[in-house]
Amino acid sequence: MTDPHDTAASSDEPSRVVEVERKYDVDSDTPLPDWVGLPGVDAVSAGEVRELDARYLDTADAELSRSGVALRRRTGGPDAGWHIKGPREGDGRLEIGWPLGDDEGVPSGVAETLSRWTTGELLPLARIENSRTAFHLTGPGGVIAEFVDDHVRATDLRADVVREWREWEFELGPAAPVDEAGRSALFAAVERAVSAAGGRESASGSKLARALGF
Repeated sequence: MTDPHDTAASSDEPSRVVEVERKYDVDSDTPLPDWVGLPGVDAVSAGEVRELDARYLDTADAELSRSGVALRRRTGGPDAGWHIKGPREGDGRLEIGWPLGDDEGVPSGVAETLSRWTTGELLPLARIENSRTAFHLTGPGGVIAEFVDDHVRATDLRADVVREWREWEFELGPAAPVDEAGRSALFAAVERAVSAAGGRESASGSKLARALGF
């Protein structure tokens, strides 16, 4: 999600979002989960369709990927822009974001932040097109989570290989439990709902990894 986690100090600084999410693999005809009984959730929004198109970059020797970092330029959806996704820590991952800018060149702020991992030439790595339907799960305190149903078409630009799949993501929102016990109970209920619908734990850690055949 975007705004609820935004810790940018001013419009001149990048946004910083700590994403806490779970990912699931599903078949093309798997029905959506039934969220009745999910702790704290009393309403689910209508689905919002978002057409996303992301281009990923890395060095020729994959310095970013080897550090657990991803760089993308994405259009479409509420968080269109440049994003650096940092190394994963448990269920969480820091995402730093900048506006798209006037052209497709890497903005100076992005390059400066990337310099802790690489200063090498950045080359096209993958393109990920995603037809996403997003739902907000809300309770008395606001948005507990965002659930998205993704139909993905990914191209490995190094080998010109196209892969397609469907997956779900469940990301905590600003009204989600902050204590470990509360989060564990919520995720346990999510796992039960996903399993009952026919979903399963994701076989890949990220869309980019799957696009590249990992």
